[in-house]
Amino acid sequence: MVLGALTIGTAVALAMAITVGSVSVPLSDTVRVLLGMDPRDPRWTVVIETVRLPRAATAALAGAALGVAGLQMQTLFRNPLADPFSLGVSSGASLGVSLTMVGTGGFAAGLAAGGRLGVVAAAAVGAAVVLTGILMLARVVRTPVTLLVIGVMVGAAATALVSLLLTWTDPQRAQQFISWGLGSFSGTTTADLTVFGAVTAAGLLVAALSAKPLNALLLGENYARTMGLNVRRARIITLLSASLLAGAVTAFCGPIGFLGIAVPHVARRLLGTSDHRVLLPATLLAGALTALLCAVASQTPGGVLPINVITSLAGAPVVIVILLRARSLQGVTT
Repeated sequence: MVLGALTIGTAVALAMAITVGSVSVPLSDTVRVLLGMDPRDPRWTVVIETVRLPRAATAALAGAALGVAGLQMQTLFRNPLADPFSLGVSSGASLGVSLTMVGTGGFAAGLAAGGRLGVVAAAAVGAAVVLTGILMLARVVRTPVTLLVIGVMVGAAATALVSLLLTWTDPQRAQQFISWGLGSFSGTTTADLTVFGAVTAAGLLVAALSAKPLNALLLGENYARTMGLNVRRARIITLLSASLLAGAVTAFCGPIGFLGIAVPHVARRLLGTSDHRVLLPATLLAGALTALLCAVASQTPGGVLPINVITSLAGAPVVIVILLRARSLQGVTT
């Protein structure tokens, strides 16, 4: 019932995201365009097919990716506040984008000349560099807590380098980077969606195939080993999948906060279980639904709000409730 309700809710939110926008398009004509029929005004076809439909698809993919990646990280590190960006992948992507926007060096200047494609490529390269380092460390680090701390330190170092670059760059370029850092589901093209959708689908497929190992890791690594699980391999696969999903979202949408933390907890509360065989699809749907609703909420009469403003306002109360509930449960246990 919960999965069915989430599916229906996601479909409704997708329709809302396609319908709502700065230009008023009648619902009947929106349906005609989606069915391949001609609307009364030809301009509405352009608005829906080139702006709203890609924006809605991007939001759904990003929400699903961040929700599932957050669930993987929380299970792997057994930490309710772990999120897809805990290992510094987002900071690496931000460093790549800042280098591009500052335009220092021939390679960075060449990426900057590529416009949006250059920004996406720079973010992907930055995220890949950090991911490679984390995966190499995952082969030698024994405990996930140590790996998490290292990831946080790597992210802090990358953020410091970004701040240093921004202090030296032109204020206009710094403003461009700040605007990118606020996050957006807009601006994606059909070509972007082809790449984004393929990478996201690959990450989600790996996550779906790792449902049993994630269930075993819930009971601790030592118990998982007694069940015959190769813990090191499961850890690397989980890190690769979560980082791939988070890196793809950051490359195409910017660093979108709070969805990766809040959505898995909402899915757990709705289902009342931690079984990843049902929790993974529920988190995927809940993430897509939440991101689509945030995309709709960002379309205000006064203009388009940054996505991170909406996700922070919606996600912060959820995280606070999680902390209060965890403390309450700890008091009951002790």
